[in-house]
Amino acid sequence: QVQLVESGGGLVQAGGSLRLSCAASGSIFSINAMGWYRQAPGKQRELVATVTAAGSTNYADSVKGRFTISRDNAKNTMYLQMNSLKPEDTAVYYCNADIVVAGTFGYLRVWGQGTLVTVSS
Repeated sequence: QVQLVESGGGLVQAGGSLRLSCAASGSIFSINAMGWYRQAPGKQRELVATVTAAGSTNYADSVKGRFTISRDNAKNTMYLQMNSLKPEDTAVYYCNADIVVAGTFGYLRVWGQGTLVTVSS
C-alpha cells in the first residue's frame, strides 16, 4: 500500500556532510509525524530527529547543531542534512512516518529499509 525509500547514505570522512532523503509512495492521504532513527552495530535503534506535519522539529542531544531535519509535504519527502559528521554517527539510518492511507481511518507507522552511513576517522 505505502512504502518509504531512503537514499543518500555512503562513506564520508569525519567532518564531512551527507544528505539523506526519505520518499513516501503509495495510496497516501496524508502524512503526520516523520522521523529519522539510527542503529549502530551492537546497539539499539535510537531516535535522531523528528518533524511534524507543521514543521516542528525535535533532535537527539547528540546531533543538535549538526543535523537538520526537514520535509517537503508536496513531495511526501523528508530530508536529513548531516554536517560535521563524526565516526560515532556511523549507523544504518531508518526513516519512519505515520501515514494515513487513502480511504481509511487512523494511520500506519511505516519504516524504510535503511541506508548505511559510514564515517571514517
